[in-house]
This record gives sequence, C-alpha cells and structure tokens, in this order.
Amino acid sequence: MAHRPRLPQLPALDALPALREALARQGRAVFAAPPGSGKTTLLPLALLDEPWLRGRRILMLEPRRVAARASAARMATLLGEALGDTVGYRIRFERRVSAKTRIEVITEGLLTRRLHADPELPGVGLVIFDEFHERSLDVDLALALTLDARAAINPELRVLVMSATLDMARVAALLGEAPLVEAGGRQFPVDLRYRPIAPGADLGESVAIVASTALDQSSGDVLAFLPGAREIQRARRRLEAASVDALICPLYGELSSAEQDVALQPAAGGGRKIILATNIAQTSLTVEGVNTVVDGGYARVARFDLGSGANRLETLRVSRASAEQRAGRAGRLGPGVAWRLWSADQHAALPAHDTPEILSADLSRFALELAAWGVFDPARLPLLDVPSAVRWNYARELLERLGAIDTDGRITPQGHRLLAVPAAPRLAHMLHASPDRATAAWVAALLDGRSAGPVDLELRLREAQHGPGSARLRDGVRQLMRQGEADAGPDDRPNPALLGLTVAQAFPERIARRREAQDGVFLCADGAEARLPAGDALARTDWLAIAHWDPAPPRRIRLAAVLNEVDARSALPPSRSREVYWHAAAQAVVAEERESLGAIVLSAKPLGGDAGNEIGAAMVEGIRRLGIDCLPWTEASRQWQARVESLRRWRPDEAWPMVDDASLLDSLDDWLLPHLSGMSRREHLARLDLRTILESRLDYSMQQALLRRAPTGIPVPSGSRPGLEYFADGASPVLAVKLQEMFGCTETPRVNDGRTTVSLHLLSPARRPVAVTQDLAGFWLGAYHDVRKDLRGRYPRHPWPEDPLAANPTARAKPRGT
Repeated sequence: MAHRPRLPQLPALDALPALREALARQGRAVFAAPPGSGKTTLLPLALLDEPWLRGRRILMLEPRRVAARASAARMATLLGEALGDTVGYRIRFERRVSAKTRIEVITEGLLTRRLHADPELPGVGLVIFDEFHERSLDVDLALALTLDARAAINPELRVLVMSATLDMARVAALLGEAPLVEAGGRQFPVDLRYRPIAPGADLGESVAIVASTALDQSSGDVLAFLPGAREIQRARRRLEAASVDALICPLYGELSSAEQDVALQPAAGGGRKIILATNIAQTSLTVEGVNTVVDGGYARVARFDLGSGANRLETLRVSRASAEQRAGRAGRLGPGVAWRLWSADQHAALPAHDTPEILSADLSRFALELAAWGVFDPARLPLLDVPSAVRWNYARELLERLGAIDTDGRITPQGHRLLAVPAAPRLAHMLHASPDRATAAWVAALLDGRSAGPVDLELRLREAQHGPGSARLRDGVRQLMRQGEADAGPDDRPNPALLGLTVAQAFPERIARRREAQDGVFLCADGAEARLPAGDALARTDWLAIAHWDPAPPRRIRLAAVLNEVDARSALPPSRSREVYWHAAAQAVVAEERESLGAIVLSAKPLGGDAGNEIGAAMVEGIRRLGIDCLPWTEASRQWQARVESLRRWRPDEAWPMVDDASLLDSLDDWLLPHLSGMSRREHLARLDLRTILESRLDYSMQQALLRRAPTGIPVPSGSRPGLEYFADGASPVLAVKLQEMFGCTETPRVNDGRTTVSLHLLSPARRPVAVTQDLAGFWLGAYHDVRKDLRGRYPRHPWPEDPLAANPTARAKPRGT
C-alpha cells in the first residue's frame, strides 16, 4: 500500500467504513451527504487502496467541465502531486492524465464513448457518479449503460452514486437495492436574507446592486448567481460603472479554462472578488474566499419543443433544492450570508426539484446511443425516469430520416459515423454532408454553444472568431475536424457562400422563402411561418436557411444564413405532387401539379382533364365545410325534404331514406357527387336542379307513394287546390285556405292515407289567419260565429252566412253593388 498524505477529517470520512463494506460486499452503493462534507475530493482518495481496486483505476464523473477540473486539482493538491500523476482529468478539448493516473475525473459523455468502445471498461475498478442530482441526460445514460454492462459483462465493476439533495432511496432501488450510506456535513451556518426585487426590474442590474451591498457588509468574496451570459454582462457593466473595490469575474460554460480559472483562484495581491456565475458554480466547487452568495433565483434551461424541432431557452425559477445548493456555497469555509432576490412566500412555492433532462430534452443523441448499444426500448434499461413515448418516437423518426437507424431501430453504418462525432445527430449529419468540412465544423461548433449577436450567420461567425469565446470555439472546430478525413484545421475559414447550404443540410425543414411583398415573413418547409423584424438586414432576402429560432408562435428567427434556390433544392430535393383540395378563402377547388420543397411551392400548373373525380371529391369536401345551405334550395325542394322526413316518422316500419340536413351532408358522395361534373367553384352549384336530384333518391314506387300519401296540395270545396306545408319533424302539415272556400265542408282534410289530420289555417279575405283547427265541424258550430261577428263589418263584400254548412264555397268576393 503506497504511503499517502493524511486527509482532512471531514464528515464524508466518518461514513467511510460503511461505504467500504458496501462496495466490497455488494459492489454498488449510494452515498448521500450535504455540500461541504468532502465527498467529492476525499472519498475517491480514501478508496484508492481498497484490495478490490488493486491495479485498477477510478473513473469519477462530474456533470460540468469546470467542476471536473477543479475537483481533480483539489485532489492532486491534497496528495501533494501535480495534475496528471495519481489524479488527472479528461474533459472536452482538454486532458491531464498519464500512465500512472489512478483517479480520472471525466464528464459523462466521455464515459459513454468508452463504454461503446469496450463495455468491459478494462482497467477500471470503480465508477463514481458525483452530483447525480443534476440529472443531465448524459449522466442518466452513462449510469444506465454502466449498470447494464456490469450486469452482463463485468460483475466485478463497482458503482458508486453520490448526491446531496436527490431522493437517494429511488437511486438505491435503481441500483438493485444497493446500500444507502449517509454522512453529515460540515456546513457552517448561513444567514438567509430575502430581498425581493420589483416586478419588471432588470435582473442583472438588481443582482449587481445587491452584490455591491453584500460586498460592503462582508469581508470575503461574493458569489452571485444569474441565468446566463447576457445577465452576467449587464451585472458586470453595472458593477464596473459603480467602481466597486473588487475584481469582477464572470464564470459560465462558454468561457475558456483559463478564463474560468480567474474566477476560481484567489485574486492577485489578496484583493476581493465578485464572481458572476451561472449554475455551473452551484455544486461540487468550493470557491476559496467566498462567504456571501447573492442568488438571482433563475436558471436558463433548454426545453425541446416537439412542434418546431427546436430548443426553447427558458428562464425559469430555480427549485428549492437548487436554492439550497446555491446558499450552501456561502457556508463551505465558515459562517456566511445568502441573499435571495425573492420573498420567503415565493420560496415556499418553488418546485422541490428541477425537471430531469430526460423528460424535457432532445432525445435524438440519446436514442442513437441506445441503438448503438442494441437497445430499442428505453424501458429495458435501468433509468430513474423513462422518456415519454411521444419524445422517444420523435427522436426515432428523426434518426430514420437521417439514415442513422433502420425501420426496426437498428443502427446503420451512417448511424455509427454520426455517433463518432461529439455533437447532436443533426450537426453530425451536417458535418458529413457538407461539401466543405471546415465550413460545417465552424457552423457546428457555433451552434453547439450559446453565442449571441447578429441574426446573419456570416456576421455572427465573424464576431465569434474574434470575440471572448473564440478560443473555445476554435477548440470545438479542431475536435470536429479530427472526426473527418480532411486534412484541415481551425485556421481554415468557413466559406460564406456555403453557409446557407450547410445549415439547410442539418435543418431542411427550416429552409424558408419570403412571402411575396411581406418583408421579414417567411414560409418554412415544414409549413409554419418564421419572422424577422422588418428592419433586419435579412428581412428582404428571398431564401433563408434558419439555424435557430424561438419556437413559440410566431417563430422568431435568431440565427440564419442566406440561401439560394439551387442550394435549397440540393439540401431538400423537390417533390412533385397532384394537389386537389377545397380552398376555403376562394371558395373553389384548387387542382394543380406542383413542385415543392416541403410546404414551399416552387411551381404549379393546372391539372388536366383526368382530375375530374378528384375535383368532384374536393367539391364535396367544400360543400361539407360550407354547409348544406350552400346548395340551391327552393321552397319546392325543401318541401320535398319535409314530406319524405314526415313519412319516415309517420311510417317507421317502411324504408324511407333519411334526408335531413345532417344525413344529406354525410351522404353527399352517394347522391350529389355524380352530378358535380364540370363544377369547381361555389357559384357553379347554382346550376344544380336540386329538386330533381333529390327525387332520384326514391325509386318509382316510393315516388308514387310520396305523391299519394304526402301530396303537395289538397282540393277544397271551392274547387281550388291550395298547397300543403310539411315539417321535417313530422308535425301535422298545414293547409292555409280562405275560410269561405271551406263552406259546406265538415270533414277535416287528412293525408298519409287518412292517418294524419291536417292542421287547417283558416284565412281572412286579407289572407291572415283567423282560426287554426283540426276539427272543422266543431269550428262551424262554435268559433265561426265569433269570427263572423268580428269580420263581417270589415269585409262586407265577402259572404258571412249564418249557416256556413248551407252556403256555397267560394274564393271570390260579391260583385260590387250587391
């Protein structure tokens, strides 16, 4: 056993005997300890000399690059060694390891790549997952693959999951009821101070004001949390304008390692610092000198929007667990103060934990990793949360379109090529498809970060090549170039003429053409609109390849490259189609042969005469959308409808068809479609002889029965034949007739072969109803005399006999002078 320096006696070491026993006996364990317990830097060192680890290494996963570098450096310092000796690290763009390295601190994506290369993980005896509560998609995947490989290939591999705030009982169950070892923490008291900011106040400036106050009231350094680089720069400008007596240090992921080290190391000459950080400083890191935290209370999180296929960057309230982690930074080295820019009531309403990425992120890379692992259903793997079927299917469909998996979900040679590129599958596809690898590498590296600047991709790239994050951007380009066979490096400049084609190859559905006479309004190949401010330099460009947009309607274009139609056709080969459909605004059928890029119509010409059936079907659809009243109804055709419907109700045992409006709409294909030949517009419907078309729905015998049982009119004693009015609900038909025409008649008229009594509406000479009856004989004996009394004076030229049954029926008035 090698001699090692004595380790600081922090609480994590108090639980070391239980942890050693769990790993020795069961090979897996879950370790829960609060911040400041020493679990990240002490436990790996304390486990190095375990018998089961002899001759093997420890891999420790940290969720963030800055934490991986810092924790490795701290362990090397405790050993009194240089980085790369016993302890080293390997992160994207950077590594400090050697043949004698026993503890290698890495980020999760690197472990996944090792597992794909060799699932046995030769030479590794223990894999530690630190700060598991952050629940990135990469860490969920890495743990699932590690556990799967341990169960199937290397049962001697030990697995340790460590966290401070997560419900670790769930994790222990995930690890096959692994022992749960808990330790206390050496957390010094932290004075929580709530100072809510005014609604609408600028967050960056508000944090700067409180940070300045906190600096005056403390003797140490201040760590302030903000959502992103934009707010950090605002806070920095405000602090610099106030000439605070401290070094202002930004700390976020897009900075280079050297720039991050400035924030993590003591200020030169013993000066004080205000560190303006995103949530990368929330866990793992112990920043020397910090005893005050100012928490803005927000984090910027990527949420994948399935409808637009794009990430939506949302600025969200932190969870209570995150707030506790942040406040804990102030109590790592001694008593501290945490200023929270919200109220105690607001704090109680915060969610308990952050949403894990597996439930909200783009799963395309995750699905490709599983396909390479030979798993087609994520439920088969040990995952703490299983992604929704909708998100999983979306990722699978995208991979199929890229040719990365086949229809059964198996990875293809193209999929292996994409997996070798450390980027999302779309960007990896772009790297392989682009005619100029250097251009694709620059675009992919830029899109992989969170750059800000002009919408024009060419201008954004030009600024990024010389801006604060240029070194990191070049590292990304260099790494992407190494994935190809081209002999090129980051000094090769992107070709501006190929930027549009390059973006379009990664995001063909985002190819967009400007709508005619609408500056800044673009129709995308996926059928939706995307917009730019009318004054933007790209607003009048005919074609765009959109690299990034805010998906919320209306889509706002954030980054795009100028495109031309030739390159658009190259990235998304046009399709030809026959389009026949009802155009609601024009109230007409559109029948065209089109050449299209998705929803973008490049050309269209009218279809020939062979489209008659399709046009007829589209007309039927138009009628359904317009409603049955768009047909040329007449009173006679409506009465035919009511007569048939009445008989259907009066005689339910007979096979009368349903001809109500809803039924007619449902059956348009049967009764109307054959008569629509040559019609393609709403106004053409006026040509229809609707009464004749409807009558053809009845065979000859039913037509005769209709005439007999539901006649259109009935002869009355005067010799006239007034029309009957029928009702579709089967109510008694109405016979409206002048009272004098019914003299001498005692029988109320009937229809339906005498089964249905007619409702008589007896009219005055002015043809206004004076009585309604279904008992004509009773009317003559009773109500008639009151009607006679009321009307004989008003209509003296019309007969009003005392005995109407003995009078002659007539439709005429008396001759003048009689």
